[in-house]
Amino acid sequence: MKAIILVGSAENEQSKPNDDITAVLVPEHKEEIEKPPMYKVLLLNDDYTPMEFVVAVLQAVFAFSPEKAFDLMLTVHNKGVGVAGVFIHEIAETKANQVLRLAQEHGHPLMCTIEKE
Repeated sequence: MKAIILVGSAENEQSKPNDDITAVLVPEHKEEIEKPPMYKVLLLNDDYTPMEFVVAVLQAVFAFSPEKAFDLMLTVHNKGVGVAGVFIHEIAETKANQVLRLAQEHGHPLMCTIEKE
């Protein structure tokens, strides 16, 4: 259903009722915008990447505090995988690529993937 809004500029009461008046159809209910799917950024454990490097990457790429970065690094170390964050696809992909680039630049095999939530 649509509502009609009349828009005009009557300068005085003596103006004709239809002078400069336009009818505009406006939807009464706004269409709901679908939220984009979210993706988890996952860090995978390996036996070679130093724990200190993983903590530094989490701080640099995901803006984690030192304590939060250390806790997630231990989760990755003990469970084999840890979620560094949940983002829309483009941001998740960018962050995963930043992690991989930093690991490669420093000669570490640290792996990072994304997975639909």
